[in-house]
Amino acid sequence: MTVHKYTHPILGVLLFLTFGTNYAQERYLDLISSDIGRVTYTYSDSLKLDFYSIKGDTVIDKPLLVLVHGGGFAIGKRDNVLESKFSRQMAKKGYAVASISYRLTRKGKSFGCDCPTNEKIETFLAVSEDVLKATQYLVDRAGDLRFDKNNVILIGSSAGAEAVLNTAFMQFRHDFRTLPYEGLTFSGVISLAGAVLDVDYITQKNTIPTMLFHGEKDNLVPFASASHHYCKETDPGYLPLDGSSSIADRLEALDTSYTLVFDPEGNHDWANLPYSYTDMISRFIKKNIIDGEYHQTKIKVSSKK
Repeated sequence: MTVHKYTHPILGVLLFLTFGTNYAQERYLDLISSDIGRVTYTYSDSLKLDFYSIKGDTVIDKPLLVLVHGGGFAIGKRDNVLESKFSRQMAKKGYAVASISYRLTRKGKSFGCDCPTNEKIETFLAVSEDVLKATQYLVDRAGDLRFDKNNVILIGSSAGAEAVLNTAFMQFRHDFRTLPYEGLTFSGVISLAGAVLDVDYITQKNTIPTMLFHGEKDNLVPFASASHHYCKETDPGYLPLDGSSSIADRLEALDTSYTLVFDPEGNHDWANLPYSYTDMISRFIKKNIIDGEYHQTKIKVSSKK
């Protein structure tokens, strides 16, 4: 395992010096076009997704990134400023990107310690169902949209991070078995301050390269293993979760590539901060997913100036 230590304000400079200045533009790592198109599709009932790609791109085997926004399953939009900017930036590197809407089942409702555990589970199931439906809609049109249907990477922030992690890793859990996976597979997953219901369901059958961003002092989604929102066992909404550190430990034991980017003093801001880490994210995708290299890496960062 490799351990790096970076400080966020000068992270870009350090990486720039590390990888050198004299190289040709390379697809999936560098910005290769600024001419990005966005098309909106309705994938299920009234749920929509925005599809970003280089206009007139002739490459037909590019990876697809499926982005799931945050907002506690109550707020947030697929075309928020951060999500839109991130989607365009990744599309400029040559990826196909789909930013999706999903059912906000907690809109106007609590998702804290007074929310019954069974309702929390139902919320996770609903968003995973929508992620799968959106992915299936896109995969069915992979030829027209010019991406590789066998190279779909999930990316999510906060609630969206919980959604993509659960979708990728909980398919063998009893209640997730009823969801419409229908042969869908994912080649990687990237989580911005997320957690899964139970790391024990991550096995050799479903393990995939994973990138995890998290602040160790996140008071909403646990960095290691703790209850959702740190609820007490006596609370109606007590629900144990396994966060980024626990997921990394599991992947390490399974000999799977992962990168854990952690901030010892960071909080839930790390649900949004990684949207500016497009170079680091694209490097992970290129090396660990596209090129199939094996790396287990922990990167210590700081958001403090």
